[in-house]
Amino acid sequence: MTRFILAVLAYLVPTFALGFVWHLVLFEQYYAALQIYRADVIIPFGFASMLIQAVVFAWIYRQTVASAPWSTWSKASAYAVLGATLSWSFTTLAVAAKNLMASVPDYVLIETAFTLVQWALVAPLTALAFGLPAGGRARTADLG
Repeated sequence: MTRFILAVLAYLVPTFALGFVWHLVLFEQYYAALQIYRADVIIPFGFASMLIQAVVFAWIYRQTVASAPWSTWSKASAYAVLGATLSWSFTTLAVAAKNLMASVPDYVLIETAFTLVQWALVAPLTALAFGLPAGGRARTADLG
């Protein structure tokens, strides 16, 4: 259960931190120009959504990748492709398909970049969370 909780945190912490900084600080004006987000973003809704996603993605990792006979980094790579593709489908394509915005191509570009950065952070952290032995410390051999 500890590995599962660590995997949930491996998604939740970097996704929330990156999402906040990316959308509300670094690229705030870019998103404002897209005219897609409300002025008074409801952060608890975003956090709740990320928590649900974190639990589901941790479960997906446990069921599909964790027991594969691969190195930690191979597992992280496979999970990054799976997770980024799935995330991109519902956070980028679906939103672009149904929401009003000033530029669909600009939205797809910025959200694709976000998804790539997000999963470059989340996938290795999740693989490490599940790769930890019972004592809690990764062995050097696990990282190769």
